[in-house]
Amino acid sequence: MLMASSLVCGVSRSILGQPWRWRGSSSDAADADFRPDDLIDQLLMARGIVRDELDRHREPTIRGFMPDPSLFRDMDKAAERIADALEADEPITIFGDYDVDGATSAALLIRLLRDLGGDPGAYIPDRLMEGYGPSGEALVKLAEAGARLIVTVDCGAQAYEALEMARDAGVDVIVVDHHKCASELPKALALVNPNRLDENDEAASHGHLAAVGVCFLLGAALIRLLRTRGHFQSRPEPKLIELLDLVALGTVADVAQLRGLNRAFVTQGLKVMAKRRNVGLAALLDASRLGRAPTCTDLGFALGPRINAGGRVGKSDLGVRLLTTEDPAEAAAISAELDRLNEERRVIEASVCEAAEALCGAQGNRAVLLVAAEGWHPGVIGIVAGRLKEKSGRPAIVVAIGEDGLGKGSGRSIGGVDLGAAILAAKESGLLVAGGGHAMAAGLTVERGKIEALTEFLDSRLAADIARCRDDRALLLDAVLAPGGVCPSLCDALEVGGPYGAGWPAPRVVAGPVRVIKADVVGNNHLRVIVAGDDGKRIKAIAFRMADSALGQAMLGALPHRKLWVAGRVKRDEYGDRVAAELHLEDAAWAD
Repeated sequence: MLMASSLVCGVSRSILGQPWRWRGSSSDAADADFRPDDLIDQLLMARGIVRDELDRHREPTIRGFMPDPSLFRDMDKAAERIADALEADEPITIFGDYDVDGATSAALLIRLLRDLGGDPGAYIPDRLMEGYGPSGEALVKLAEAGARLIVTVDCGAQAYEALEMARDAGVDVIVVDHHKCASELPKALALVNPNRLDENDEAASHGHLAAVGVCFLLGAALIRLLRTRGHFQSRPEPKLIELLDLVALGTVADVAQLRGLNRAFVTQGLKVMAKRRNVGLAALLDASRLGRAPTCTDLGFALGPRINAGGRVGKSDLGVRLLTTEDPAEAAAISAELDRLNEERRVIEASVCEAAEALCGAQGNRAVLLVAAEGWHPGVIGIVAGRLKEKSGRPAIVVAIGEDGLGKGSGRSIGGVDLGAAILAAKESGLLVAGGGHAMAAGLTVERGKIEALTEFLDSRLAADIARCRDDRALLLDAVLAPGGVCPSLCDALEVGGPYGAGWPAPRVVAGPVRVIKADVVGNNHLRVIVAGDDGKRIKAIAFRMADSALGQAMLGALPHRKLWVAGRVKRDEYGDRVAAELHLEDAAWAD
């Protein structure tokens, strides 16, 4: 077997200018006692799983990866306060963020508290009118309306002033979050967050959890505590496992790393979702035209964007209402509205993306792309930042400047560059009104006059990390196939190693040598290609938004006799009664 440092197919510089290397470490590949003739074992080991852990990772279970919730600071304190509130019939309000992670986190706690005999309220701030996270005004208003306990989910780690105002108003606040924390914590009754700087090593190893995953752990701690108090002598104990569909959706949609416990959450959560017990999720599956069992890809590209559309361009509470309703008619109506809003979001996004790309040309050689303008819709700037990051291979931040001169920004990063920590540092340096996030994504509020200084600060702080990551760039591959090997049975075999996503990349293969039979441009700058090997076997391939790239131009102008290798991910192509496989093309290299 070739070592990880060896070039795949001898490609040191592909059409897109990168070497092709084997995924995984050379030490795993050279294990003298192991003959990795099993495809799934090869995939697992290439993703960092050691030999002794293979069995546990082939079929990730909650039991196999679940930590003791009490490992986390303030977890028991939070569970005790919620249990006291339930037993005293105190009003509880769940305060969630307006994205999918916030909606699923809030829905999980609301559904659980209902099953435990409570009647919790929900509050989701409006993105445009209130912005991200809890404001002091909102918390005080909830206290005046009777709330005695507020649980913030997917927000609150940086809400210093708001939580102080809530405390002065006599209301207890529990923060359940996963975003980066500063050394000083806000004054909450309890703050459960694996990314606290004072967290122990074992708990901190779960810093990749989405907020909904942390809420699941809180739910487990709460049920365990109530069990010791005899709470279930007169009522059935809720089956927390049945809420894993929400955990899976929030985890994937928030692009959390799919390793360890998160893989178990998603693997088991997809099984729960396939049973369609959640009325709202069932309606959303129907609105997304998904009649089959959902996949990890469906969560990220079909369900997640629709729920997000409510917070981006519609009513921020639509997601929580959908995920907590038991009324099929209401669920169908909300799902239809979210589907409509998602189409509206697409149009707005396309306009902002075109304008942002035009401004990128003035960025020069900056390490971090930061573009800002008036009139951009704040609800789509995160998506546009992701598009810019994908196209440039650099972290990107998009800022929408309001009439008050304040810019609301959203950023997306590349692997190995901690954007959330950089945004926190910029805030501590006085460059931001507000800001926070995690390694791969962050949000901020900045005064118009400080945008240039912020750009300089981020460039200076992150340039070395970005340069290192770009210098180390290589296309990592899992297998080399003859053209006929790109087939539906391969798709089925590869799926066993999933679920795939952030931190657990889908297998990437090379096929060839092949010749280009046909190449054209379809849709929104997509490249469609048909290639064939010497044996006559053909592969249909598509490269999304790459028709004007070096790859697209090479394919469109390829001579019919010239051979090349094509690299990408194999996907099932189900059209009508025909089942085939296609290659989602990511790169190519000349074979002669």
